[in-house]
Amino acid sequence: MKIIDNLREGYKILKNNSIASYKIDSEILMSRTLEISREELILDLEKKVNFKEREKYLNLINRRKKNEPIAYIISNKSFWRDKFLIDKNVLIPRPDSEHLVEQTLKLIKKKKTKKILDIGVGSGCLTISILKERPYCKCDAIDVSKKALKLAKMNANLHQLADRIKFYKSDVDNFCNDKYDLIISNPPYIKKHKIKYLGVINFEPKIALDGGLDGLEVIRKVISKSKYLLKLNGKLILEIGSDQRYSVTNFLKEKNFFINNIIKDYGKNIRCIVSTKIN
Repeated sequence: MKIIDNLREGYKILKNNSIASYKIDSEILMSRTLEISREELILDLEKKVNFKEREKYLNLINRRKKNEPIAYIISNKSFWRDKFLIDKNVLIPRPDSEHLVEQTLKLIKKKKTKKILDIGVGSGCLTISILKERPYCKCDAIDVSKKALKLAKMNANLHQLADRIKFYKSDVDNFCNDKYDLIISNPPYIKKHKIKYLGVINFEPKIALDGGLDGLEVIRKVISKSKYLLKLNGKLILEIGSDQRYSVTNFLKEKNFFINNIIKDYGKNIRCIVSTKIN
């Protein structure tokens, strides 16, 4: 069978299983199967696909039809300006989290030397994206998951940044390593009872989503600890849930942070807060 015939079969299977992105997903999975780019694939639709390749492709299609995220199937995800290795031990990087990178880069001039802490590093996409554009900065990165840290280290090596990032297995409560110019964090902020309705919980790690009963349990810990980990006038850049603006800003003010900026995501929802430790 030709590439085009296999693609049509993939389209049909995914469409019948209510996968809205059935066309692009089928093309990505065929590209993965043949180990060529999607552009090369589209230019050579009449090429024959052998039995082994077809079998591999249909196996990937069957995984996708069960709603497994495409990033986990192909083991990578584009974020900011690069691709990152991804597996089921970390959250899939979302475009909305790029706002944390953008806001951090605005705060650090190109030739400045800054010490950054990433709380809940996951795949490492935030830290790596920032360090690639700010060559004089260094970062410490913590996570409670040993498997997430292993993947983040792989990404650091892949992007040739292993000498500028130090990784620590620790929760935020027990971490006390240095004083930082800037802290970034995309902590778990989903209310515990809402996780089962997300659809992703069968695939993404629950520990990276679960923000406790009110969704603010980890956020409060990050803010409280950042008060001691940041230098005076140091910045905290935090991703939050769209309905958490007032709770988080009030808690930041209680802990003597000044609110610099509140950022909306691409869907016009509140997504990121930039604040400064003022005493």
